[in-house]
Amino acid sequence: MAATLWIDVEDLLWYTRVHVRPSGIQRVVFEIARAVHARYGDTGDVRFVRHNALRGTFCTVEWSELASRFERLSESNPTDESTQVESRPRNQAMRQMVRGALERLPETPRFHLYSVLLAQERAFRAWGAMFKDLGRGVVQGSRHLLGRHDRATSDAAEAEESTTAAAGFASLVRPGDILLTMGAFWSHPGYAAMLESQCKRLGLRYALLVYDIIAIRRPEWCDPGFVHVFQSFIDRILPLCDIVLAISRATAEDVSAYAHERAIPLSGPVVPIPMGSGFGRMLTAAETAPAPRSDRLPPPGGYALFVSTIEARKNHLLIFRVWRRLLEELPPERVPTMVFAGRVGWLVDDLMRQIANSNGLNGKLIVVEHPSDSELTALYQGCRFTVFPSLYEGWGLPVTESLAFGKPCLIADRTSLPEAGGTLARRFDPDNLHDAFEAIRDVILDPRDLARWEDQVRREFRPVPWTASAEALLAALGYAVTAPEAEGSARPEMALADTGGNS
Repeated sequence: MAATLWIDVEDLLWYTRVHVRPSGIQRVVFEIARAVHARYGDTGDVRFVRHNALRGTFCTVEWSELASRFERLSESNPTDESTQVESRPRNQAMRQMVRGALERLPETPRFHLYSVLLAQERAFRAWGAMFKDLGRGVVQGSRHLLGRHDRATSDAAEAEESTTAAAGFASLVRPGDILLTMGAFWSHPGYAAMLESQCKRLGLRYALLVYDIIAIRRPEWCDPGFVHVFQSFIDRILPLCDIVLAISRATAEDVSAYAHERAIPLSGPVVPIPMGSGFGRMLTAAETAPAPRSDRLPPPGGYALFVSTIEARKNHLLIFRVWRRLLEELPPERVPTMVFAGRVGWLVDDLMRQIANSNGLNGKLIVVEHPSDSELTALYQGCRFTVFPSLYEGWGLPVTESLAFGKPCLIADRTSLPEAGGTLARRFDPDNLHDAFEAIRDVILDPRDLARWEDQVRREFRPVPWTASAEALLAALGYAVTAPEAEGSARPEMALADTGGNS
């Protein structure tokens, strides 16, 4: 019998409760999980778990719950909140308001406040469970005293409860099964200790997908509290790993180098896996985007696009300065509007004030916060080109998203971005204002060259489906996928290969 793959989705479920829109990590987790479930979910070889923090263990969760939560998050539109409050239950409206307010806090107090709120919620649930159990005990005792249940009924009820309890994670897992972490679990206190205890007790093998170690390599771009939390997590979790995966060759090299520097033993080489090219069902370059639900988007054809969380590392300040210089040296009508699409993150207070004080460079720079997937689709399809000047990345989803929509992309020549953009993206030095200015100005001033470039992207770019990411991940975990022998069977089978998990 094949070993079961258990995918820990606690972080994704937690994220859907306290954030307005998904970030890159949550998109990767969901898309890979969706691809794996679509292919193997019916076989029982892939299951999903979340945390039972009170008991320090895992518990199973149905895919349907995960999918419904993420779909609601990906299509939520914060601009509609004010008009929907009266039509929703008061507690739900209040939760949306609190989530929106928390999103604007700096990362360290936001992290601690999230932890407090979630701990408080768990405490309320624990109190509720305790009172429920006490109430059940009183009822059962009263029924026994009044003779309402005989011994047989009581034994049957007790047996039923035991059967239900046996259906939990601990009773389903077998030695040799693999537990996979793909989310941002450094933000979950006690996770490493729980993981170590459960893997030892149940005989689980453990696999970790690493996105980047930017907080360690470039702490100046991160909140100090996050740097401490992240490094402590990595130092604790890497020795527990049987398999370490990465989202790019650049990240794999970073993790390997860091482990060597810290004398952290790794069970084998860090294995990079390919990333999918977009979110949800990506439209082809020839398809028409649906009309967005809001009027906060600019008219198509008149803007360039930068999709990313707005934070210091992403280098939005460079683009602000480039656009300021473009407006100084070119007629305003020649300069397309620049659109920043994403939530406001950390270390950008000065930038946001500059944007506000300049009235968005007199209307030539606009910020679309928390765009929904339908809005992102419309933004990509309506832009002339995209930019991604990030100083440090683990991969670069916006680069491949842009190319998947047939849109040219100018990128920084650093870390993983050349992997993501390949030969179809044009590069510049993200530390050099003049280099970035010239690269972007040349594209703006030569529309014929831009048209040829766009045509090349549409002809030559080959999107990577998330199914390919899922298959590569399974292969790295040591699973050999074989076609079923029965003719007409729709589902392949998963079997653990003899490679020990590092093939």
